[in-house]
Order: sequence, then structure tokens, then C-alpha cells
Amino acid sequence: MDPQKTALVLIEYQNDFVSEGGTLHAAVKSVMDASNMLANTVETMKKARQLGVAIVHLPITFTEDYHELTSQPYGILKGVVDSQSFQKGTWGAAIADELTPESSDIVIEGKRGLCGFASTNLDFILRSRGITNLVLGGFLTNCCVESTMRTGYEKGYRVFTLKDCTATVSAEEQQLSIEKNFPMFSQPLNHEEFLAQLTPTTVTV
Repeated sequence: MDPQKTALVLIEYQNDFVSEGGTLHAAVKSVMDASNMLANTVETMKKARQLGVAIVHLPITFTEDYHELTSQPYGILKGVVDSQSFQKGTWGAAIADELTPESSDIVIEGKRGLCGFASTNLDFILRSRGITNLVLGGFLTNCCVESTMRTGYEKGYRVFTLKDCTATVSAEEQQLSIEKNFPMFSQPLNHEEFLAQLTPTTVTV
């Protein structure tokens, strides 16, 4: 896998999910802990960046009154509103310290829903950089990760999803996504398998 044609897209590694005290952390903590998800992601990000992979952060944010959404949200977005999560400018919406973007990273703005492509310029940025390999990690496995995976697949990217760098609200849902849905729209890998496939053509310091 050519690092110059590869992007590691980190979906919603924000304090409300990742960190103690985050509004949604308790819901995902057990799955995160079971796979060592956060440490795996940090290792993957650092090593991939050194090999020349584009690191793309894909947070979700809303205004304080969530006026970007319908007045009667339902499903997962109702949960976001009810828990007052991901409000722009707050600690909860900030990318977790363990994954603080570096100057060479790309931070995508405008994500307001599930798919990382739907309300952002993610596709434009990836194509303008000549990216063909799309590698995904983040939250929630069976929600935003899967939505982004499916769209990337349909847009013609070569999609890889990192099984041990994703998390959702239960072990059952995590396993179902990994076993049933990931293989339909991506090539599922553990983070070590992904790193082993990278050919170090260019090393950055």
C-alpha cells in the first residue's frame, strides 16, 4: 500500500466519546477497553504519519441550540441533542489530547450527520491529494464509521476499516459490524495488519 495514496481518517475522536467526563464516554468505554482501541489508534496515527500517510481528522460539531438539525430529531442525532454533545467550542467537542492534530494533518469541518462525506469537502480533499486508499477508524462503529465506509466504497475508494480502532455502545453491535458489515463495503484489518502493508517510500520527520 503506497502511503502517498493513503489517508487515515479518524472519525469523532472527541472528548465526548474518548475521555472520562465526556457525555457519551460511558456508553463506549467497555468496547474501547476490550480492544485497546485508543492506544491502537494513537500508535497507528503516529506510525502512519511517519510513513507519509495523510492523517485526516473528522470531528462532528453543532451550535449550542443544534439549529443545524430538524426541530424534532430522532435516532442517533436525538441522542446527541439530548445528551448535549459535540457543541462547538466546548471541551467535549475538542479532539482528544492523545490525538491532537499536527500541522501536517487535515481537519475536516462541517460534519453534521453520520456520513463523513455528506456535508463536508472530504471527497474533494482526498481526490485533490491523489488518495485512493481510505482507512477508517473511530466512532460509532455501526453508525458514522459504517456510513462513511459505505459512501467511500460507492465513490470508488479502496476502503479499509480498522477492527481494533473502532468502538460502539455494545460488544454485540461491534462484533456484528466487524463480522457482517465491514466485509461488504471494505477490507477489514487490525491496525498492525494495516501498518505492515504500508511501503515506506517516503519518510517524514
